[in-house]
Amino acid sequence: MIGLWLELPTWALFAALTLGYGATGAVITWLAVASPVSPWIKSFTGVVAPFMATVSVLFSLLTGFLAGDIADRNRQAWRAVNGEASAIVMVNTLSIAAASDMAAIRAQLRTYVDSVLKDEWPAMAEGRRSAATGTALRDLLREVAEPAIARDAGQTVHAALLNAVIRVRDARADRLALASDQTNDVKWLTVLALGLVTQIAVALVHLDKPRAKVAAMAVFTLGAVIALGLVALQEYPFSGHMRVSPMPLERALALITPPGG
Repeated sequence: MIGLWLELPTWALFAALTLGYGATGAVITWLAVASPVSPWIKSFTGVVAPFMATVSVLFSLLTGFLAGDIADRNRQAWRAVNGEASAIVMVNTLSIAAASDMAAIRAQLRTYVDSVLKDEWPAMAEGRRSAATGTALRDLLREVAEPAIARDAGQTVHAALLNAVIRVRDARADRLALASDQTNDVKWLTVLALGLVTQIAVALVHLDKPRAKVAAMAVFTLGAVIALGLVALQEYPFSGHMRVSPMPLERALALITPPGG
């Protein structure tokens, strides 16, 4: 259920939050003001305002922890993509700077990056990897591992090329791991449930003041919808509403000389 909500369009995601918390706020207010059990609920009048802080602080802390986890995952995704692009540029630069002709390496490198952008990037939106991209990476590794490179270009150049391709492989592995990772649904359920409990706390400290109750409930609900909605937009780093851009890889691809170029 949480996953389906997080995958909604931006307007629908905020609408679902607004309707959900708006409905619970309205029900809580009705129960305390106009329902048949209202007299019994009002018998709890006297709960002091500082009591609300105990629940609201828990809600705030858990929301902050959740936002921190999601933001950290997005930063790691950004670093993985940029690290992969940097390693790709390094492979291309070394292949051009070497004394021997390494057009075959550049051609295989271009095939790999092109596959990442056309095949694997769309697949990551569903938490999957591309078999074609994996094959292209293995072909690139095989091409760079040729012993003839060390003989023609020198051991130092060969070692640098191998290290750069290994960096590409490791960055891709990090990117794929982050694409398939997502926040535990229990964390989201906990935060959403604490939002509801905070609404109840707001009602308890304003049992004898209906207008103040409605105003406080509305302000808290608005704040909760904005905060949780903005956090939810960042849940998926490669398929969400605020996703990591493939532009670093596109720029790296543009630097690789095409075959025959």
